[in-house]
Amino acid sequence: MAKRQNEFHSLQDLMQDVIKENNLTKGMHQISVKDAWAKLMGNGVVSYTQNVELQNKTLIVKLKSSVLREELSYGKEKIVKMMNEELGENLISKIILS
Repeated sequence: MAKRQNEFHSLQDLMQDVIKENNLTKGMHQISVKDAWAKLMGNGVVSYTQNVELQNKTLIVKLKSSVLREELSYGKEKIVKMMNEELGENLISKIILS
């Protein structure tokens, strides 16, 4: 039986420990990337977005509109910078719009 610790910990610290111990960081990053995309791009772009996925340090976004894909391709570097700022860490180094 595990020894009981009498120290107090914040809920955030405990959740981070659980995430690390169970190797859930990759899944948590996927969720935060999808949330950040929806927040930064707005309803117009999100309505044409089929899927947002993070593979290694590459953000892969599947779009329904070729016109929107072309328009967003002009600002790839800006999107990467904004997403990393929103996420609070450098998770994304490249973006692929398909």
